[in-house]
Amino acid sequence: MSQTEPEAPPSLYAAREPIFPRRVKGAFRSFKWVLMALMLGVYYLTPWIRWDRGPQLPDQAVLVDLANRRFFFFWIEIWPHEFYFIAGLLVMAGLGLFLFTSALGRVWCGYACPQTVWTDLFILVERWIEGDRNARLRLHRQKKMDFRKARLRVTKWAAWFLIGLATGGAWVFYFTDAPTLLVDLVTLNAHPVAYTTMLVLTVTTFFFGGFAREQICIYACPWPRIQAAMMDEDTLTIGYRSWRGEPRGKHRKADGAEALGDCIDCMACVNVCPMGIDIRDGQQMECITCGLCIDACDEIMEKVGKPRGLIDYMALTDEAAERAGKPVKSIWKHVLRPRTIMYTTLWTLVGVGLVVALFIRPEIDLTVAPVRNPTFVTMSDGSIRNTYDVRLRNKHGEDRPFNITLKGDPSLRVQLEGTPYSSVSVPADDMLLQRVYVIAPKGSEPAESERVGFRFWVEDTASGERAYKDTVFNGRAN
Repeated sequence: MSQTEPEAPPSLYAAREPIFPRRVKGAFRSFKWVLMALMLGVYYLTPWIRWDRGPQLPDQAVLVDLANRRFFFFWIEIWPHEFYFIAGLLVMAGLGLFLFTSALGRVWCGYACPQTVWTDLFILVERWIEGDRNARLRLHRQKKMDFRKARLRVTKWAAWFLIGLATGGAWVFYFTDAPTLLVDLVTLNAHPVAYTTMLVLTVTTFFFGGFAREQICIYACPWPRIQAAMMDEDTLTIGYRSWRGEPRGKHRKADGAEALGDCIDCMACVNVCPMGIDIRDGQQMECITCGLCIDACDEIMEKVGKPRGLIDYMALTDEAAERAGKPVKSIWKHVLRPRTIMYTTLWTLVGVGLVVALFIRPEIDLTVAPVRNPTFVTMSDGSIRNTYDVRLRNKHGEDRPFNITLKGDPSLRVQLEGTPYSSVSVPADDMLLQRVYVIAPKGSEPAESERVGFRFWVEDTASGERAYKDTVFNGRAN
């Protein structure tokens, strides 16, 4: 008696079918083109903007100077101890993302996310080389690799690679002087870190924009799963007016077209979607609210003589009113509600706080670190000496003389290492580490006390600006 082998269980994995969006014209597509050109232009050209800061500072307008631990943004210079400015900008970015998502859904994903921008650029290049949707589909489904298909593939991949190379190159230009680095890169004299960074960004841009595309948004990005917490029934997002479009079908008079809805089931909204979804199936995690389905549907509605807006930005709270034929809320009532007002208020407060902190920050600064080993030293004449490492920051564009004095117990006196004077010259836009000794005479209160507080004062004698830090003097315990 023969035994039959058990059948293998069906596979739960479906291979990815590449998405080939069709070209579409309309207001949202035009807006995306403008944003893409603007953002790519800013990204690629910003490192080449020159900004004169004098002989001591770099002339690049936007520069992350890791070697000197400094960040330059036009006239603004951020030092390492001022990292709270960067933290504040990150907080503002997060609040801005919450605000726009709460008001308009995933507009960041659909219009400004780098993955979306570069994918749009890659699709544009692909369309120029291989043709529109139908031509690309035929080429994809063609099993035989003939000369034409190989030529188109190699040309497309070469263009993608050049875009990726330009993307990686532009990124490394933000971290050193762009003209100098370009010469070093071409002459093969640049640091290996520059070449490695360019290679990594070239490969990731090539893969993410050319092949992964919507998979990055669906599987790699966490925002689609977080956005639900930012949205509610008053959020304006893209939706399909099913009460107007259903039942869908081809409008043929012989078939009783008067019984059908406005949707003619042309699949235009699906064919233009970069995520490959059908918006008529309702709200979906994959939707990035790019608005291309709106452009495609409006174009079809005009051709068949139906009103525009079958697919449009709308809020769930408007559905019941529209079904009943009642007026809906205005856009401003959807946008201006407690949640968005709260996000706007927080965003504004953080922004105002950063601007105020930027304008009131001093041009000179100091930090004081007492030397703890040993805590104090008893001199031959019985006086007590404490040692401090004082870091003096000069944010001016020229060298400045800084005078160091004390305020506290009048018996304390200050002595600077390496000079008999109480002042020292601090280089332009730099930090100077100066060792300072504070001495209490024998028999004085600081010398006989365990701890006495006092204040270091630093004065820029050229401008009169002053800064201070409080610290303690350690004496002998009674």
